Amino acid sequence: MASLIEVRDLLALQGRMDATQLSQILRTPQAMIEAMLERLEAMGKAKRIREDADGCLSGSCKSCPEGKACLREWWALR
Repeated sequence: MASLIEVRDLLALQGRMDATQLSQILRTPQAMIEAMLERLEAMGKAKRIREDADGCLSGSCKSCPEGKACLREWWALR
């Protein structure tokens, strides 16, 4: 199981990553990684970067049945 320090160090090495990537590399459940990332954010060590729906090429994201499932959420250090 990964620690907060390992998550922080991996973000420092890679620049920005999403929770799925961190989970796979650190072999830790994604829910645990997401909790760690939220804790790092609360501590002021990490920031959440969300993609904008403005980048949608077809313009149909607003009416998509998937909602915002295609929008990725990245994490980076502050």
